[in-house]
Amino acid sequence: MTSTPLPVGRGADNLRSTNLSRILTLLHRNGPLSRVNLTRLTGFNRSTVGALVGELAAMGLAYETDSPAGRVGRPSPLVHANERVAAVVIHPDVDAVTVGLVGLGGRVHRRVRHDTVARPSVADTVSITRAVLAGMAPELAAMDRIAGAGVAVPGLTRTSDGQVLLAPHLGWRDEPLAAPLAEALSLPVFAGNDATLGSVAESLFGAAVDTDNTVYLNGSASGIGGGIIVAGTPLRGADGYAGELGHTLVRSGGEPCHCGRRGCLETEVNLARLLRVLGLDRADQDTLDAAVAEQQTAAVRAETDRQLDFLAVALTNFVNIFNPDAVVLGGFLGTLFASNPQRLTDEVATQAMAGLGRSVQLRRAALRSELLLVGAAELAFAPVLAAPRPA
Repeated sequence: MTSTPLPVGRGADNLRSTNLSRILTLLHRNGPLSRVNLTRLTGFNRSTVGALVGELAAMGLAYETDSPAGRVGRPSPLVHANERVAAVVIHPDVDAVTVGLVGLGGRVHRRVRHDTVARPSVADTVSITRAVLAGMAPELAAMDRIAGAGVAVPGLTRTSDGQVLLAPHLGWRDEPLAAPLAEALSLPVFAGNDATLGSVAESLFGAAVDTDNTVYLNGSASGIGGGIIVAGTPLRGADGYAGELGHTLVRSGGEPCHCGRRGCLETEVNLARLLRVLGLDRADQDTLDAAVAEQQTAAVRAETDRQLDFLAVALTNFVNIFNPDAVVLGGFLGTLFASNPQRLTDEVATQAMAGLGRSVQLRRAALRSELLLVGAAELAFAPVLAAPRPA
């Protein structure tokens, strides 16, 4: 058996690219790090770290600042991922299209929610995105590089080409999404399931940074989706569609679901029901939090407790199946949890098998309204992090 040797220099180039990727990824996920810490985390010697940092800086992907005052010993400069290397991010939902600009390190530079009178089509999403970005011209001009665009879709989305196979609440079926956006924006566009991207964002920058095994649930106007992190890696399934946790049965003979069954989690734990009892037509995350906190009427408490009890049934199943360290709740599920955290915690603790519910931690998503934007940006940043190169 013979193998074809790499061209002279190719092996060294590949190794250097891998090392640059490692440094940039550490900076992106951990925030500013000193050269001393980079040496410790990578195992590279100091001169190698210095050379790699210099190369990333020359590419415009990183920069250095002086170490904080008052440090003992020889000062070591702080190295930062360049937050002005950014991604355009898009989240279409049944009542709005949200467009944002997110920099390396998960920094959200701008977020604009464009409310819609009806659920947006793909064409609507493209035109709204173009219009919102036109209004973001000053912010876009201030960036050093736009890496691409990431889209968080509330539905089954093929990440290889950005084709939306099914987004039932939007009425999309077999719709190309990445291609028309790429043509309109003149950028590479990547798309994925919103809940999966939310789980990635929370594991990198939010409430699950200290856990390797996490179940994440996100609730929005489009229903409930999920993502599972196993040993630090997203569980994607054979075709990339794992995580449809919103269709877990929680009530036999319950409300009919668009999937053809009855009593699914997303029909019993539902944003529209919560808005109705609050007297609201629609609400973003901050408005919903304030309304639930202020309107502590008997009707509101009864509805939030009812939904929490059905949510507990689903979470118990997930704890039994996945044995996670933590369950992270985003979107309106985070609002529900915050309204009565002890009720949900106690229910899961007593219902799960073999004491698993007593060891799992229930947490509210930390990134709140920025969650899906940060997750979508990871799609656009992936090629930059994997193979850093000049613009």
